[in-house]
Amino acid sequence: MASFPSSWPCDFVLALLCSLFLLGLASSNVYIVYMGERHTDETNLVEDSHHQILADILGSKESAKESILYSYKHGFSGFAAVLSLSQAKLIADVPGVVRVVPNRILNLHTTRSWDFLQVRPQIVDGILSKGHSGLGTIIGVMDTGIWPESESFNDNGMKKFPSRWKGICQEGNGFNRSHCNRKIIGARWYIKGYEAEFGKLDPSDGVEFLSPRDASGHGTHTSSTACGALVENANFRGLAQGLARGGAPSSWLAIYKVCWATGGCSSADLLAAFDDAIYDGVNIISASLGSPPPLSTYVDDAVAIGSFHAVARGISVVCSAGNSGPYSESVINTAPWVITVAASTIDRDFPAVITLGNNQTLVGQSFYTGRVVNKFHPIVYGADIAASDSDGTGAESCDLETLNATLARGKVVLCFQSRSQRLAAIASKSVLKVKGVGVIFAQFPTKDVSCPWSFPCVQVDFAAGTSLLTYMAASRNPVVKFSFSKTVIGQQLAPEIAYFSSRGPSSLSPSVLKPDIAAPGVDILASWSPAAPSSLLNSPRTKASPLNFKLDSGTSMACPHISGIVALLKGIHPKWSPAAIKSALVTTASMKDEYGQNTVAEGAPHKQADPFDYGGGHVDPNKVLDPGLIYDIETSDYVCFLYAMGYNRSSIRSMTKVNTPCHKSAKFLLNLNLPSITIPELKQRLTVSRTVTNVGPVNSIYIARVQAPAGIDVSIEPWILSFNSTIKKVKFKVTFCSQLKVQGRYSFGNLYWEDGIHVVRIPLIVRIVINNHFYSET
Repeated sequence: MASFPSSWPCDFVLALLCSLFLLGLASSNVYIVYMGERHTDETNLVEDSHHQILADILGSKESAKESILYSYKHGFSGFAAVLSLSQAKLIADVPGVVRVVPNRILNLHTTRSWDFLQVRPQIVDGILSKGHSGLGTIIGVMDTGIWPESESFNDNGMKKFPSRWKGICQEGNGFNRSHCNRKIIGARWYIKGYEAEFGKLDPSDGVEFLSPRDASGHGTHTSSTACGALVENANFRGLAQGLARGGAPSSWLAIYKVCWATGGCSSADLLAAFDDAIYDGVNIISASLGSPPPLSTYVDDAVAIGSFHAVARGISVVCSAGNSGPYSESVINTAPWVITVAASTIDRDFPAVITLGNNQTLVGQSFYTGRVVNKFHPIVYGADIAASDSDGTGAESCDLETLNATLARGKVVLCFQSRSQRLAAIASKSVLKVKGVGVIFAQFPTKDVSCPWSFPCVQVDFAAGTSLLTYMAASRNPVVKFSFSKTVIGQQLAPEIAYFSSRGPSSLSPSVLKPDIAAPGVDILASWSPAAPSSLLNSPRTKASPLNFKLDSGTSMACPHISGIVALLKGIHPKWSPAAIKSALVTTASMKDEYGQNTVAEGAPHKQADPFDYGGGHVDPNKVLDPGLIYDIETSDYVCFLYAMGYNRSSIRSMTKVNTPCHKSAKFLLNLNLPSITIPELKQRLTVSRTVTNVGPVNSIYIARVQAPAGIDVSIEPWILSFNSTIKKVKFKVTFCSQLKVQGRYSFGNLYWEDGIHVVRIPLIVRIVINNHFYSET
């Protein structure tokens, strides 16, 4: 049965009252009725079912037709209609209706992700208001540098940096001290390690700047996402137009350029940056970088080492999880002391319509807004126009040098993603080279728009691609035309975990759940470097004006979202440790989408998301303010964790300079006080412990509630936790016992502590392995 909101959201009321005041109109009473997946592929039948539901409630088919605004019948089932509150409640009880929600009054914003996360100044008790927009915190960004002239880095209204700040504004090619201001309070660049590997960089070729100036755009994008100032009328070639802003717009920004447009980041340079950042006095380090598996050990990994030292000094370190999804064990940056971020989608789409010669239409996604495309062109399949000098493979995916130039000229080419060629950009470059006029790229379903913006390209799913092949086979002269891409908000289910987002478990330390949290990382609009190549295809035919804002995707984009939220949280709780902040993020995270359904992870196929996709869940910034309980960790605990991992004392001592008495017990890996419990090998009865610290009302009582992983018995001791003025920390034990005697896959559950106000949730992840004793007896 559907759930119905018992009270109006504050932001909805404020927006509605504002709308009524300005427009002088009565409330429209529009509701969205969500019904989940379609039960039939016949869209007419789906639409008829919506009308019938309305007719039953309203009394007639005529009233239903007058009431209904939209019938959602393609991607999912549901409808929007004008209803009274009592009618909406009646529909909520209709079998098959998942949820009925009031329509929201939305303003079009480019950095839509922050509004999607409800990080908005209109929410009086929200994290943005209570965190004073990040005032007093310094975010250090380790990336490709910055474009200081970007409007996102203006210092209007910014206060002078604090006296504790020790950073510098390091000069270089195209960058001097005047490029720092009250927003960019520090900028450094590091190249010695890079040049030692690849030789001297020559700035005269215009590819790079030997300075903090950003030549690729990546660092400018991540910096402005985390704490960029407000910029009106920002857009990406006309798409996603509106107000751009960072998560913590009043935070100061320190730049550490460690990565170079010519390729890569040196570990030596990265460690130097960590060293300087700790000295300079940053509060948060945001590092959207890392190396793919196989993972280096923690004592060999520059990110792990540098972040350990930063965390030991109270600096939160936020890292990207990697873009090697949806494959298992692909997550990177798995040290337990860092916050590792997965990427999710938001409720913004960029649809483009493909019209066939028989007037049928298909909808894909595109960023293309260039020259007129609304004209029919012949369409061919890449595999049917393979180059004669190729071996016949790769043409179906339009790989480079696989297409016949004569047969492709002047045509739209249909290409299918393959294991060896997964990129729409490669297909577009290949088709452009043989003078084709456009690309339709069929691929695994995803909301990430990977088509280049500088060439007519529309990405569709495999079903749409197959429909095109059917049309082409049935037509003597198949033709298609494209519409321009447009921006649509609030018409798709979100969040979902992005296809590319790397997944757990950690291949290095499977008892540590990674990633920790998910945040928006798909088609995110933020500032860009105008010095970056204006065309991904690098062709004279695709020359375009430099970009000041760009839509981009990756866990690199998700990472600064969490960095901005951490900056706001530190402004409210300046004495909280990095572990406490991570705990607050994880224990308050959401496992649901906007319609109250379980979050989905994109993949092949899509599935219900689990902790290996998103850690604790999708970040819920306003709940982070008041987590109730936290799972805190001391530096000495991390030292013992390293020792339990098997590193020798000399290695640990050289890394930490801490001589902590530790027992070399594998059980310590399970007892590290993380806001999750992961047991990679449950052979028999096993007990682990955790300690929670009360950060809510002094006198509090919490009661345990368990959703046990499948096939596992879980018991809690004690199952009631009492706190008062003298008891602020309480230890509890969790005992796991397998009901099965054979090896199984990972199963997932949750442990909740509830006091009537707070819901403190941690994931439970368990994998049963063969019980050798039982096996030998049977």
